[in-house]
Order: sequence, then structure tokens, then C-alpha cells
Amino acid sequence: MEIKEITADKKAHLDLLLLADEQEDMIDRYLSRGDMFVLFDRGVKAECVVTKEADGVYELKNIAVAPAFQRKGYGKALIDSLFSRYPDCEKMLVGTGDVPSSLGFYHACGFKEAYRVERFFTDNYDHPMFEDGVQLVDMVYLARSGLLG
Repeated sequence: MEIKEITADKKAHLDLLLLADEQEDMIDRYLSRGDMFVLFDRGVKAECVVTKEADGVYELKNIAVAPAFQRKGYGKALIDSLFSRYPDCEKMLVGTGDVPSSLGFYHACGFKEAYRVERFFTDNYDHPMFEDGVQLVDMVYLARSGLLG
């Protein structure tokens, strides 16, 4: 397994990012200012984009694992690797839909619920968003201390 930072032609990896954030113009809001990492294990298995939001504060804007390789530890391995890449990280944030599968994944990765942005999905996307059959309305933000990594 190898994790590489992608610095050029990030849009070449758009297909996988669209699994986690299905509206391209929303990805465009953070892709150019974010750091992109791709996890390879005999091919691309997972990708993520991280932005610096303040001194010591980073946000995991997008993480996606290829469907055939989900629930095999690739997403957690990618998240865990981020803390060694950002030694100044005091807190890593991630926003997600209010569905048990997503929240469970982030809890298993050491994140704890921090706050909500009400109506984020209904106010910012041009179509209704669904995950696990549930319409996404509020964005749930979770945080993990960099000291855990």
C-alpha cells in the first residue's frame, strides 16, 4: 500500500471524488486549494482532499473508497496517514450526512460529533441528496484531535 500526494491534474481523479460529493461544482470549491492524496494498492483504492482552515485546523473535505474495496480498511488507513503529513494538526474536521453508516465510519476513525450546519445539503446542492435511502439535510461536523494520530 502506498499513499501519494497528487499536485497536478487533480481533476483526473474526479470520478472517485464524485462518489463522496456528487456535485462537481461543490468539489471545485475546495479541490484547487486542498491537498489531494491517493491510496494505491495494485491500483487506486481511495482518495481524499484536505484543506487547511486555520492554524492547526484541517478539514477532510472529501474521502472516497472505490466501491469494490469499501470496508477493507483503506479509508481508515488513508485518514490515519493524514496526521503524520500534518504534524501541526491540532484538530481535523470532517462534515458528513446524518446517516448511521457515515457517522459510524468516522467514529471508528476516532472522530467525535462537534456541531451541525442546518439545511446544508438542501441549501447548497441543486438536487436532493440521498445516502442509504435517507435524504441529507443537515451537515454533521465531527472532529478528531491531532494528538490521537
